[in-house]
Amino acid sequence: MFTKLQSIYERYEALGERLSDPAVLSDMELWKKLSKERAELEEIADAYAEYRRTQAEMNAAFAEAEKESGEMRDLLYEEGCALKEKLAQSETELKILLLPKDKNDERNCTLEIRAGAGGEEAALFAYELYRMYMGYCEKHRFKWEVIDLNETELGGVKEAVVNVEGKGAYKRLKYESGVHRVQRVPETESQGRIHTSTCTVAVLPEAEEVEVEIKDEDIRVDLFRSSGAGGQKVNKTETAIRITHFPTGIVVTCQDERSQLKNKDKAFRVLRTRLYDYYNGKANSQEAQNRKSLVGTGDRSERIRTYNFPQTRITDHRIGLSLHSMESFLSGDLDEMIDALARADTERKLLGE
Repeated sequence: MFTKLQSIYERYEALGERLSDPAVLSDMELWKKLSKERAELEEIADAYAEYRRTQAEMNAAFAEAEKESGEMRDLLYEEGCALKEKLAQSETELKILLLPKDKNDERNCTLEIRAGAGGEEAALFAYELYRMYMGYCEKHRFKWEVIDLNETELGGVKEAVVNVEGKGAYKRLKYESGVHRVQRVPETESQGRIHTSTCTVAVLPEAEEVEVEIKDEDIRVDLFRSSGAGGQKVNKTETAIRITHFPTGIVVTCQDERSQLKNKDKAFRVLRTRLYDYYNGKANSQEAQNRKSLVGTGDRSERIRTYNFPQTRITDHRIGLSLHSMESFLSGDLDEMIDALARADTERKLLGE
């Protein structure tokens, strides 16, 4: 590990010298390339430099302690022990920094919520999840852009597709993919019996245009009138867009905008994202099959969390964590849960699982 860290540190220092070279300064493309590489190494290089400083201070403290006696010896030895503990913590942090990064972590993402088993109750819960994630995005200053929202007459949601924009949006939300289960007494239940309903959530990293090729002959674009729960929101003109991708069978619908061009643009962005997920999923299926993860596979068929309203308890089954803060959780206070899932994922990687 330390051989690799030393190599990274030397490369970081060398890049700093090259960036001040007049020949590099005159070549803007090369300068940008080297600047980007150095920026990517900066966090590890700084952490390693701090580790070496702490190590030098620890060695000096123990060496001085050997020369002294009495109270001064004890003080220097105590200082050395404190620095040794700090060094052990720094070593763990360096191991984490060297873990392979998810190339998608800093990307925007597409969030898809669908009502599952439970009829109208599932649709009502899907709307609560929709509001929950909207609240979370507001707290983190992520941009929330609705692509498609299929509402029911009672205020539920059959399906919601949203683009979430912001640095690290996928990194924060990726652990939300899976089946979310709710246990509560529906308002329509006169006997007070607890019902169980489910919703599925899928979080997909947004694909760049150059990463996914969409051929004209592989798709069909249909226009239709926007639909909704009724009333004035229903559009009387054909501005809604449906794109069908024949090779994969993926269908994308966008009807949120009143402009046909805007709906078409949004629909193509979602199609690229779903194709990126589809082809990456096929390429990594064997790896995913062999991987044992504390936080699950992220597959939307996996039950990941239960929201038990009578006990005001939210339980994530992947890490066994239960929170008793239903109201604040549903308003978007998800950080405690997401941080715990991220830590579990990091610990799994450190153990090499």
